[in-house]
Amino acid sequence: MFKHLRSIKKIIAVSAVLFFTFLSNLSAQDAAAGKAIFSANCASCHKMDKDLTGPALMGADKRWNDDKALHGWIKNWQKEVATGNPYAVKIKDWSPSVMNIFESLPDGDIDNVIAYIKSYTPPIVVAATNGEPAAKESGDSSILFGIITLILGIVALILLGVNSNLKKLTDDKEGIRSPEPVAFYKNKVYLLFGALVFFVLGGFFLAKGAIGLGRHKGYEPEQPIFYSHKVHAGTNQINCLYCHGGAQEGKHSNIPSINVCMNCHMAINSYDESHGKIYDGEGKEVNGTAQIQELYKYAGFDPAKSKIWDASKAKPVQWKQIHNLPDHVYFNHSQHVVAGKVACQTCHGEIQKMDEVKQFADLSMGWCINCHRESKVQFNDEKGNGNKFYSIYEKFHDDIKHGKIDSVTVEMIGGTECQKCHY
Repeated sequence: MFKHLRSIKKIIAVSAVLFFTFLSNLSAQDAAAGKAIFSANCASCHKMDKDLTGPALMGADKRWNDDKALHGWIKNWQKEVATGNPYAVKIKDWSPSVMNIFESLPDGDIDNVIAYIKSYTPPIVVAATNGEPAAKESGDSSILFGIITLILGIVALILLGVNSNLKKLTDDKEGIRSPEPVAFYKNKVYLLFGALVFFVLGGFFLAKGAIGLGRHKGYEPEQPIFYSHKVHAGTNQINCLYCHGGAQEGKHSNIPSINVCMNCHMAINSYDESHGKIYDGEGKEVNGTAQIQELYKYAGFDPAKSKIWDASKAKPVQWKQIHNLPDHVYFNHSQHVVAGKVACQTCHGEIQKMDEVKQFADLSMGWCINCHRESKVQFNDEKGNGNKFYSIYEKFHDDIKHGKIDSVTVEMIGGTECQKCHY
């Protein structure tokens, strides 16, 4: 009888450890997967802790107080409003833009995004060496869950060893002949199980690493001259197309030549501190006036000697390219900026808030495909307003006019066909 009780206790103990291990892994996986989905589909309009194009998502589950309704809103906000949900009706007219429709997004992905929203914690602000506050991200708990899982696994192995030794002692006391306990590192069952776990995890991380080859999300190189987009595009409100005019005229946006910089900096030879301090990617303060002098060295210009700049003395600045696509991928800036009316921030992030530019999105195939599936085409309306580029699609114009559809996505006009992006 006691022998059977010990066996039952053993099974219960091991099952409990494995169950809680499974739960910890499941929670970490859901939140981590949700963060990736959020970055690919939602981050262009939403931040977790700050209103952007859309409202801040931190605490959205509590504001809705109904996961099913939140799920429905993410799928199709118009249908959720039609149900009469008071919160949906309240935020349907959010300015400056309404919610996109994500009916093609799998239910599991939406559940993972909601799990990420629930698990998100705001960044912890710590003091930086330059006296300015620096944010430390604390929302991802994957490492913590991994450590807990490892500890629980070790505890499970120890308990199995203790149970084996206790069984041997009780058997000896009762006169039952039993073999000596085998150490877990010599036990073939444990070794086989460990090998299987190793190959599964190894295969997972190998595949994940292979998928990530060539992707440089977060890449933030140090440039020959420190150029703050926050000062130029943010504080001074210089239009992106003033410097990157190629974005509306051709395939490439083009890095501006030095004469574009000198259009302004022949007169502006010092940084106005009233714009606020500027910092590099490591949090170190940058001397703006010194960087203008670096520009003058490349331009071959000395304002103390002459007020007229001789462009023949200039040499090109060796800027480091940040955003780069594989050679087999075709991307045309003008098609997106002019025809598609896509804002620069959609792909490049809040560039007007960046002192030192970094790659905002991974620019993967999946990221582009999701954008094409969800982005609506700005068709020309009956009054002649909108984008006349799409006037040739008479069928869709007629369908909208007769109420058969309310909008057209890029996917519907062939935006996910292979030859659109690949030679």
